[in-house]
Order: sequence, then structure tokens, then C-alpha cells
Amino acid sequence: MRSRHDCDEVRATRVAQPDLPEGVTAPQRIRELERLLRGIGPVNPLAVREHDILRERHDQLAAQIEDVRSARRDLTKLVRSVDSEILEAFSRCYREVAESFETVFGVLFEGGAGRLSLTEPNDPLNSGVEIEAQPAGKNLRRLALLSGGERSLAALAFLFAVFRSQDCPFYVLDEVDAALDDVNLHRFLRLLEDFRATAQLILVTHQKPTMEVADSLYGVTMRPGGTSRVIAERRHTPLPLPAAGAGVSPIG
Repeated sequence: MRSRHDCDEVRATRVAQPDLPEGVTAPQRIRELERLLRGIGPVNPLAVREHDILRERHDQLAAQIEDVRSARRDLTKLVRSVDSEILEAFSRCYREVAESFETVFGVLFEGGAGRLSLTEPNDPLNSGVEIEAQPAGKNLRRLALLSGGERSLAALAFLFAVFRSQDCPFYVLDEVDAALDDVNLHRFLRLLEDFRATAQLILVTHQKPTMEVADSLYGVTMRPGGTSRVIAERRHTPLPLPAAGAGVSPIG
């Protein structure tokens, strides 16, 4: 007993006996404990060292996770800040374009009214923009319900409303007047006159009234069997616009 348990018989007999479950004798309890010990298996002498290594690794991973969480919090704050700036910039730009659209629409549709509206006013960053148009003498209607010429004119009103909110040194327009009749072309050319003083306008057109008011004309021609060539003509004094109410008036 001394060699196995580091204890002599005197000390062993003085130790208080543990409580046994009811109906279980000491030999039965001993056999049960021995079975449990055998189930544990052999003792790993490196368990303490392995525990220390795993503890160190755990602490490193915990520190890395905290760094990731901290970075995520910082990024979330940054995203909110950027979203706030984007929302402010969008709201400001939308207000300017909406105000300009009403003005430009009134020029292109004499006596008419138009306005812009958000499809999702409570969520502007994920919202679409609807164009509502009311030509003179007609009920307020959406762009899809207008005639082809009216849709072209309303689209031009929106385009030039954007131009007014975001100034640019020059604009390139490709046959935007193709679907306009004489009266609407007259209104469109007068609108171009407002931009002519502050920007350079480059128009691709087949409309003769538009050509007549241009400062410079460039045409591409090709004779049968020949090669294409560019013909240029510059006017030092563009033709004046006819008075409001005249049949046709162009602008260059």
C-alpha cells in the first residue's frame, strides 16, 4: 500500500470513508472506479504543453477576431458617413434638376407643366425618378402616355434640366430634333439659345432650320465612285431667330 498509494495503513484507516450510493458496497464502488480509470486511457505527459500551445493559439485568434470586429465597426461608420454624403449630394442635385425641369418644360411646352417625382421618397438612394408631363390643354400624364413628339420634347426637357444643374463646357447632341415638328423645333432652338452663351453645342442634325442658325457647318459627302470628304462652312453672323409665334425658328 505504501508503494502504490504513498500512504501507510495507519493513515489510510484514519481517512474518512466516502459516502457510497445506497445498495453499493465498497468493493463494487472500487470496481466501478477502476473501470472508469481504464476508460480514461493512458495519461498524456505532454498534455500541459499542448494545453499551453492551444491556449496561446486561442489568444491569438481571439485578438484577431477582435481586430476584425473593430475594423467592421469602423467600416460601418464609414459606410454610414458616405451614405449620408451621397444622400445629401443626391437630394441637392435632385432638387436642382427638378426645379430646372419645371422651367425648361414650360419653355418647350408653352402653357404646359411638368415635374419630377421619386418612386420611393422614403428611400431616395434606391428610388427611381418618374417624369410627369401636362402639355397645355391636357391632363397630367406620365411620359409613356404622351405622343412620340411629346415624349421627345419631355426627354429633352429632362436632359437640359440635368445640363443646367451640372455645367459643362460643351454638349454633343445626336439628332435629338429628328422627331420634332416645326412648332416644337422652334421652341427647342430657342432653348438652345440659352445654352449657347455659356457652352459650345455640337449637333448632328438633318433639320434645315437647325443648320441655318449654326455658327459652323460640317457635312460629309461622297461622289459616286469616289471617297468621302468633309465640307465645312463657317458663318460669322448666324441667322437671327424669328420672333416668338413665327412658323419655324432654329438655333445653332
